[in-house]
Amino acid sequence: MNTFFCSDYTRQVGEDVIGSATNYQTYILVECPPPWTSEAFNSKWVPNNLQVLVEEVQRARLPIRFLLIANDSSHKVDHTTLLIYHRLEGLSQGYSKHEFKLPNIEQVAVAVRKWLSGKNSGYVIETNVTRDILVCTHGSHDRCCARYGNPFYFYANATISNLDFNNIRLWKSSHFGGHRFAPTAIDLPEGRYYGVLDQDSFQSILTRSGDIQCLNKVYRGWGILPTAMQILERELILQYGWDWFNYKVVGKIIEQSLDNNTILGELTFEQSSGSQYTYQVKLVKDETKTLQVKSSCNATKNLIYVKYAVDSLWLASSKVVAYST
Repeated sequence: MNTFFCSDYTRQVGEDVIGSATNYQTYILVECPPPWTSEAFNSKWVPNNLQVLVEEVQRARLPIRFLLIANDSSHKVDHTTLLIYHRLEGLSQGYSKHEFKLPNIEQVAVAVRKWLSGKNSGYVIETNVTRDILVCTHGSHDRCCARYGNPFYFYANATISNLDFNNIRLWKSSHFGGHRFAPTAIDLPEGRYYGVLDQDSFQSILTRSGDIQCLNKVYRGWGILPTAMQILERELILQYGWDWFNYKVVGKIIEQSLDNNTILGELTFEQSSGSQYTYQVKLVKDETKTLQVKSSCNATKNLIYVKYAVDSLWLASSKVVAYST
């Protein structure tokens, strides 16, 4: 019997990866050594009080994503790193980071509950780390994340040390969606998602240099934007170049048709100079790119993934800050 790999199939049919970044207000990342079971928080090192908290949050349908993370020294260290990334309101570049160094994983649920209720839980630390990059290696959840995620993680670690970046941490992560785009990654604190990565495109993302067109292939979208609006943001990145990554952005959907085939959206961005531009966009369902695919290796049936194209785009307003000489 031929083993089905969803990531191979996605590449074969040429599914566009854009518009597949998920929208969460908060990411709660808990250091926990693998192996992880298919449902990560049922893994043997995850204490009961944390399982209970995760279930409560899921039942209440809060826009919070819990993930397990680990790196090559996670099983050797005598503390547990807890990272909470919380989305900034209004024009922003993504998320704010709160980092905790806890004596053990049993303390995680207590610290998170305190944080969620606005109380100081202690154990907060400041680090020089400016980026946490998560690579899904959760093979027990989807075999593509083992097949593509693990080797990618290994080489990505080498890429980061070759470039001498000591302010970037790379983590193995439990499943965060889109394994049919393995190897897949989230770049925090921005909250941008990438897929079908290779070391060349990864190096461009790390250094924000090189051929910007590589994002046409690997950029899944920005998690602070509604999924349909992620297509517009990619267009603007290709237009403004790597400089775009320094801009603050906010976007929303204004109106959508009942059949979801047409969407009107608005995206405002602020450049480093303080100049602000607001674009409005009409997005229409792209019949040529909308596909039926299996979303994971174990899926029994195809799902339809609707893709959009920019039909028309116009500048709604601008506030230009003139440089004084």
